[in-house]
Amino acid sequence: MVVMSIMLFAVFILGMFIDWVAILLITIPIFLPITMDLGFDPLWFSMLICITLQTSFLTPPFGYSLFYFAGAAPEGRYNMLAIYKGVMPFIFLQLTGIILCVVFPSIITYLPNLFFGK
Repeated sequence: MVVMSIMLFAVFILGMFIDWVAILLITIPIFLPITMDLGFDPLWFSMLICITLQTSFLTPPFGYSLFYFAGAAPEGRYNMLAIYKGVMPFIFLQLTGIILCVVFPSIITYLPNLFFGK
C-alpha cells in the first residue's frame, strides 16, 4: 500500500503541472507492471489514477479546471483566489472518494466483475 500511495502521490503532483495525456504516457508503462507484481487489480489501480488526476486538476498552481472556471465566471467579479477557495470543498470530497475506493475496492470492481466475471 505504501508503494501504491507513492505512485498516486506522484500522479497527483504531476497533475498539477502537466497535461493528463503526458502523465498517462509517462507513468502507466512504469506503474502498471509494478502494481500487477504487487498483486493489485489493474482496473482498480487505473481507476484510482483517473480519480487522482481529476483531483489534481482542481489544485493550484496550474489546475486546468480552475482556469475553465475563471473563464466561465462573470468578468471582474471573481479573482483566482476566490476560485481557489471555492474548489476546496470539492478537493476534499474527491480525496474522500479516493480513500473510500482504496478501502473498499469493490466500489470500482463490482460492476465489471458482475458483467465479465472475475
